[in-house]
Amino acid sequence: MNTPQKELIVLDVKPGIHMESQSGIAQLWPKIYGAIVRAKDRRTAAIVMHPASNFMGHYLLEPMAAAGITMLGLNSRYLNNDSQLIMERVLQDLGAGVRYLREQGYEKVLLIGNSGGAALASYYQAQAENFTATHTPAGDPTGLSPADLPPVDGIVLTAAHPGRSRLFSDWLDPSVIDERDPYSANPALDMFNPANGPAYSPEWLAQYRAAQLARNERIEQWARAQLAYIRAMPVPVRDMAFLIYRTAADPRHLDPSLDPNDRPAGSNIWGDPREVNYGANNIGRYTTITAYLSQWAPSTKADGPSNLIETSIPVLSIEHTADASVVPAMNTLWQSRQPGRITRHELKGGTHYLAGQPEKVDETVEAIKGWAERVL
Repeated sequence: MNTPQKELIVLDVKPGIHMESQSGIAQLWPKIYGAIVRAKDRRTAAIVMHPASNFMGHYLLEPMAAAGITMLGLNSRYLNNDSQLIMERVLQDLGAGVRYLREQGYEKVLLIGNSGGAALASYYQAQAENFTATHTPAGDPTGLSPADLPPVDGIVLTAAHPGRSRLFSDWLDPSVIDERDPYSANPALDMFNPANGPAYSPEWLAQYRAAQLARNERIEQWARAQLAYIRAMPVPVRDMAFLIYRTAADPRHLDPSLDPNDRPAGSNIWGDPREVNYGANNIGRYTTITAYLSQWAPSTKADGPSNLIETSIPVLSIEHTADASVVPAMNTLWQSRQPGRITRHELKGGTHYLAGQPEKVDETVEAIKGWAERVL
């Protein structure tokens, strides 16, 4: 059997209103890049895309194309750098990919929302069906129109985070005392303090979760006040950068009895939980105010489950049972508001990235192919 070959595609996209994210000539003439693997059957195609990660080498590209569904691994203009990422601009980039596939003659187009791409896929289709994204959460006009967001025919959620803001609040370290000090810690709220656990008591965990939400709300209040201040200056400033320390402190990383699945104990998908939390780089560590408000803040418009409710197309959810990042409560969150609408497939033993699990990749391909043949 001939192995399908990747082709590089380059798509022109409109610059942002404030030309976020790019340098030099790319600010005025931004381009996004993708890798397409074409199936012999040209009726159905799918896009796998993440707000900032490079999905041109995604593990589903060749296997899905070999199974009969053309695959486009698409990157946004914020590739490998989400410090200025505006989710509404990523919608525009995804829309360029959908339009490209429609122009290529594909009758059916799917969005495969893998990991952080799940909330993106949901936000995209919600806006494609009922456009409201005229402004970002910072109040800036997006310059988008419904024509920029052609709708798709189905969504696949796989190892699906419910959204950047939800993940951020679940992982934010509430023991931080001083936002300017990366090492300040309230011992009573420190998940790495042996006096607290693991195992963690329900009472302590309730206090911890409430403190996480409170910290994110404080950061948003500060960000909005700072944004108003700099934009009201005699010579207005549109945006500013800042740091958010310790953003990888979910007690489930140390206590597998919380939201139990098949993940190993004491695991974070990127390494030792304490080292990752105190490390120089993690989710939301370096950001601008407008990027924080668009993706990490409680008031983001890009929440996955809330947007999925606003869509009308078929949905498949593939749940990885050994995932150290997406735990059962997150899978349940997608289902809870629309019971019975989402087709579920349990990928037993599947880790978050399916690294070294070719049989799980094959099972994922078969699940998507079978579902698509039944519902499209």
